[in-house]
Amino acid sequence: MFALYRKEINAFFSNLSGYLILAVFLVSLGLIVWVFPDTSVLEYGFADLEPLFVYTPFVFIFLIPAITMKMIAEERRSGTWEILLTSPLGILRIIIGKYLASLTLIFLALIPTLLFYYSVVQLGDPVGNIDHAGFFGSWIGLCLMGAVFASIGIFSSALTSHQIVAFIWGVFLSFLLYFGLTALVQMQIMSPIALFLESLSLSHHYQSMGRGVIVSENLAYFMTVVVLMLGLTTIILKRK
Repeated sequence: MFALYRKEINAFFSNLSGYLILAVFLVSLGLIVWVFPDTSVLEYGFADLEPLFVYTPFVFIFLIPAITMKMIAEERRSGTWEILLTSPLGILRIIIGKYLASLTLIFLALIPTLLFYYSVVQLGDPVGNIDHAGFFGSWIGLCLMGAVFASIGIFSSALTSHQIVAFIWGVFLSFLLYFGLTALVQMQIMSPIALFLESLSLSHHYQSMGRGVIVSENLAYFMTVVVLMLGLTTIILKRK
């Protein structure tokens, strides 16, 4: 599994597209947090990084499928998937190895955002005047949301042998889980089950993490979705 994990990390950084994906992600967040007048922390007047946590999910919906789209689809298209199946690893371990590689790449993309936190801490009046619990609760929420989107991306990559199709599926399913269920609740189309739909919405649990209190219910939700998506991926690949 470690060899497969290392292979995926090296494959991501072995060409320009990997660096380009991370650069676009960080530049986009930097513009949102510091430059655009409607979202800039400098214009907001408070030591708060709310724009970072409000708009990062939008970027994640496109970034993470771009990272995961070729992890299985490209293996199947190029014919190396059959070689993997002849290795001592079972399908589940192959999936977990690739999933852990995608988690590492997401974590590497999020680490530089801690510089935003340090900058706002220094800009506060007095220095350090920031809601530390709220920031780290939201940051951990971003990591968990990235884990969910990565599992969806792996699942989407298993559905097809075409990277672009896998990317589109990943974006669609991530968008549906984060925004779609919340939109149904707000429209009150199915009001008797509105609370149930809200409990299934990723945005609901992510926003709950932003209050600075890590509740077991939220952790259980994120872990359940990850296990479900990886389980479905295993079933699909075994059937194929």
